[in-house]
Amino acid sequence: MEFTRVKNFINGEWVEDPNATYIPLHNPSTGEVIGEVPMSSTEASIDAVKAADAAYPAWKNLSIGKRVGYLFAMRQAMLDHQEELAVAIATDQAKHISEARGEVMRVVQIFEAACSIPTLMQGETLSPIANGINGRVTKEPLGVFGGVAPFNFPALVFGWFIPYAIGTGNTFVYKPSNESPLFMQVIGDIFNEVGLPKGVVNIIHGDPNVVEAWYDRPEVAGVCLVGSSPTAKAIAQGCGKNGKRSMLLGGAKNFLVVMEDANLDVFIENFIHSAYGSAGQRCLAGSIIAVVPEIYDECVERMVEASKKVTVGDAMNPDIYMGPVISKAAKERIEKYIELGIEGGSKLVLDGRNPEVPEKNKAGYFVGPTIFTDVTPCRTIAKEEIFGPVVSVMKIDDLNDVLGLIKEQQFGNGACIFTQNQYYTEKFISDANVGMVGVNVGVCAPHPYLPFGGIKDSLVGTNKVQGKDGIEFFIQNKVATIRVAPPEGVAECGTRVDGDKSVRSCVAE
Repeated sequence: MEFTRVKNFINGEWVEDPNATYIPLHNPSTGEVIGEVPMSSTEASIDAVKAADAAYPAWKNLSIGKRVGYLFAMRQAMLDHQEELAVAIATDQAKHISEARGEVMRVVQIFEAACSIPTLMQGETLSPIANGINGRVTKEPLGVFGGVAPFNFPALVFGWFIPYAIGTGNTFVYKPSNESPLFMQVIGDIFNEVGLPKGVVNIIHGDPNVVEAWYDRPEVAGVCLVGSSPTAKAIAQGCGKNGKRSMLLGGAKNFLVVMEDANLDVFIENFIHSAYGSAGQRCLAGSIIAVVPEIYDECVERMVEASKKVTVGDAMNPDIYMGPVISKAAKERIEKYIELGIEGGSKLVLDGRNPEVPEKNKAGYFVGPTIFTDVTPCRTIAKEEIFGPVVSVMKIDDLNDVLGLIKEQQFGNGACIFTQNQYYTEKFISDANVGMVGVNVGVCAPHPYLPFGGIKDSLVGTNKVQGKDGIEFFIQNKVATIRVAPPEGVAECGTRVDGDKSVRSCVAE
């Protein structure tokens, strides 16, 4: 790609912040600098908020059918620009091009689901609640929302936030990751292509100061995040002090549980996708494999054999399976965890450090499939989120044993079980202390019609993304009490005469 100077998108225009400093943008597959990203000023962040606030009244009052019409148009434009969007992801985020295409198509599905907002946003009525009096609940938008995206899913997180926010009548300020901003550079052009009114969605780049500027702005109704648990808690505090809403998805450490009756062919196929898809850089990656003693040795042997066949290289190469991790710092952090695993006494049966890659990719940020066995729950590699293609294998006694381990861990995002036993299946679904479970699947990501999110430290707050939960976060209930006609025998202000006594009530009976 040509060198790209990333810009902010404010009030429908690509603009540069004269007060910004710039940091380099890298292609993780090669290590080369492919652009620069602005660290925008607080003033630029506030300008984006003001643009969203100015657009809000007209957007809120636009008929819901016309708002959804823009969602349909964006869905079609994403299909029209699918390859361009996928290449943007595969370039700066370095997700393999096949996975990048899949991520774009998942967002298309999310837009399709969000187009059901007119049905899911309908209000309620209760009639009568008293003589001549009806009650009505209407669902209304709240104003301006801010959103913060991680590097690993630049398209998906855009889909989780923006269609639901603007479809329900709000406006938005979106901060992409500084490490993967190119997807939103294409999306900004799509906004203009479909004629989205100026200011409805704004894009701002920068460090945490950009987000902190939102906390004291009365126009901002809430903030959304997908990121680390510490960042989620920091944003929750910033929002909480000013009574703003927050929808914050944090970190994870996910179990794949293999029972004695599992179909190992099914498990291995799903394990490879779960552990090494996106180079392990996703919140539903299977990073702990818990296996019962009866099949432990066979399972480990097959995992290692299959993992050795995972090819590593340039994210744009259709012949390889796994691309690089996001940055040099990420590569160094993952390699440090591998050292910690060795020092902690776990057995390194597959070392992914310094994998073989083509000469042009030697400066890229590659870590190959890595497997530890003899891992116990107290080990650092079993407790902390590594966010890379590093797998810890544990031997468990039985299903109750692993359910206890899942319950005790800090995170509660997802967990999957591989079994043909209906008792194991139902007990796992019921008792696994996580927000999302899977049966004979390696990535338990719900489809767009259902909510996505964990529990414990994996979710700060109460709302999950997409589905009904995604809609509810962006709307508020307004309740109306309506007298359709003055009831007989009732004086003004709901006072009625009952014999010698007068009764005054806020609602006439």
